[in-house]
Amino acid sequence: MRFWKEVDARSMAALSGGHLFTDVNQGAVAALLPFLVVERGLSYTAVAGLILAATVSSSIVQPVFGHFSDRRSLPALMPGGLLLAGAGIALVGVAPSYPLIFLCVVLSGIGVAAFHPEGSRFANYVSGSRRATGMSLFSVGGNVGFALGPVITTPLVLIFGLPGTLFLILPAAVMSALLALSIPRLAGFRPRSGRPAGGERDGRDRLPAYWGPFARLIALITARSLVYFGLVTFVPLYYVQVFGASEGRANAALSVMLFAGAVGTMIGGPLADRFGRRTVVIASMLALPPLILGMSLSGELAGMVLLALIGACTIATFGVTVVMGQEYLPGRIGIASGFTIGFSIGLGGLGAPVLGAVADGFGLFSTMLVVAALPLVGLAIALTLPKKVPAAA
Repeated sequence: MRFWKEVDARSMAALSGGHLFTDVNQGAVAALLPFLVVERGLSYTAVAGLILAATVSSSIVQPVFGHFSDRRSLPALMPGGLLLAGAGIALVGVAPSYPLIFLCVVLSGIGVAAFHPEGSRFANYVSGSRRATGMSLFSVGGNVGFALGPVITTPLVLIFGLPGTLFLILPAAVMSALLALSIPRLAGFRPRSGRPAGGERDGRDRLPAYWGPFARLIALITARSLVYFGLVTFVPLYYVQVFGASEGRANAALSVMLFAGAVGTMIGGPLADRFGRRTVVIASMLALPPLILGMSLSGELAGMVLLALIGACTIATFGVTVVMGQEYLPGRIGIASGFTIGFSIGLGGLGAPVLGAVADGFGLFSTMLVVAALPLVGLAIALTLPKKVPAAA
């Protein structure tokens, strides 16, 4: 329990809750893919393109938001981004054409991008010296939100058809209002030696930046993101096409993976604070290839058990790598967060259409073989990262 004592619970609850309701919308995109294939006749490549739209729009621009938040903190981006994320995805089900569906997904993604740099900045501020633990608590909100996306979206679409996505604006609007009310409390955790009107420039901006390890970390996160989005995109399709499951059971399998990832995140942060960030990342990358291969060769029920382990191993390191990036660039927390949460994940999302083309040309099993091999790339990169960063001491 000592791991949690330095984290301000009330502030973290607001930040993690905002993260949850922001990322519900990205989880909804993944849940809608089987319905769009069946009801709109979209190809695997086309629906993988929607994953690309969601990930790139929610990630590539994050360093831009991060840069401006380093210069001048803009906490209003958190409730504003959350509301835009919900509005965009709510319109997907009523958009009459693929280009308009694509546009709605992009707008939702921009809202997600606006939320994350400021959210992760304040998660850092309210966590004291337990930054990995605090970032894991912040990240678990996003993990749970992504997992709830299919849980919330699937029954809405089954009952109301694709227009049921309109209901998704409601939780976004409510949480956006609650988060806006929390901003005065969060602002109290800004570094006191900073310049409130011009961004929180405290003593950390004079610490050295470790650009080499940071660049390698970005490459590692990109490889992990290819694994993550490959699973998010193709696990529901694999369950329907290979295991013969219904769309509902396929999305349930995805939710099992994502909820297990949330549990993994809760465990990964304290483990990283105790045993080291690099050690936890290496262990995660080692475990994934046999688990993914085993899931692909199993059946529906056994696959769910393995998906739980896959989700825990993949997602456990999300918060850990954000903290690693912030420690490599201690004077540029917004930019570090924008790259580790956004840009590198977006680069991983660029691989989704490539995996879709593999699925169209060679089948879903071949795609899973590619996904199973990708963690080995992340492992090779993780082994080159420094064990300790002086600035983080």
